Amino acid sequence: MTSPASTASRPRPAADTSRPVTRLRTSRKKHTPGRPRRSVLLTLLTGLVLLYTLVPLAWLLISATKTQEGLASSFGLWFDNGHFALWDNVKETFTYDDGVFTRWLLNTLLYVVLGAGGATFLAILGGYALAKFKFPGRNAVFAVVIGAVAVPGTALAVPTFLMFSKMGLTNTPWAVIIPSLISPFGLYLMWVFATEAIPTELLEAARMDGAGEVRTFFTISLPLLAPGIVTVLLFTTVATWNNYFLPLIMLKDPDWYPLTLGLNAWNAQAATAGGQPVFNLVITGSVLTIVPLIAAFLLLQKYWQSGLAAGSVKE
Repeated sequence: MTSPASTASRPRPAADTSRPVTRLRTSRKKHTPGRPRRSVLLTLLTGLVLLYTLVPLAWLLISATKTQEGLASSFGLWFDNGHFALWDNVKETFTYDDGVFTRWLLNTLLYVVLGAGGATFLAILGGYALAKFKFPGRNAVFAVVIGAVAVPGTALAVPTFLMFSKMGLTNTPWAVIIPSLISPFGLYLMWVFATEAIPTELLEAARMDGAGEVRTFFTISLPLLAPGIVTVLLFTTVATWNNYFLPLIMLKDPDWYPLTLGLNAWNAQAATAGGQPVFNLVITGSVLTIVPLIAAFLLLQKYWQSGLAAGSVKE
């Protein structure tokens, strides 16, 4: 039996340095910069949102190819066998009831050009002034704008109707155009965009060179605001194009109806005594209504995407 002293004094064998030292490493996938990580849950949610968006659109496009009888006798998400009535439906939509659909389309364009265009112009001027000029009450204006964004438009519809009724403007196009000129969200968006897109040093250099405020705005600031202008214009255009409640309470004359009210009148025609159902024309008119909006978004896609991303990255 060896003693602890002898064991401590005995030389220990040297470590074998010729053998490779094995180290346990946990397997971890490295994230490559520039490549997004994959998520099964996010993919499933995106697929559900895609179905929720595309299925009604597919039903609308397929139903526009059917006759009034084919809508009731065929499956909703498939074509009517032997009958492709899209072009006949389009022709009948423009000629039905003495071509009133064309009148509704022109009314909608009028409301969009004057209402949405005017709202965009006012939002540009107001947002630029709030972003680049300092004046007393600026913070109060900011609070008012934020509060106006939070107020839904339907809450202001009845007071607006009473005010326009006192002025005798109801049942006229101005009852739809004038309220559409105010866009608190567009003003706030242009305010934020102008703050980030226009360097203050650039404006000061233009002023030192002798340029006035009007010339500085139109020659220097306005080109820099192009993405934000397109974004606000698209938002106000969609809001005015799809506006339903305000024209409903303001207009009684069908000759001043926009497309939203006109198609609703056609849809309700089947419920009236002796009314003829024209659901095929309602569906075809709905397809014709959304085509300009889709074309506008596709043509101006690069501008409004860059406008929405403005200010998201700080340097």
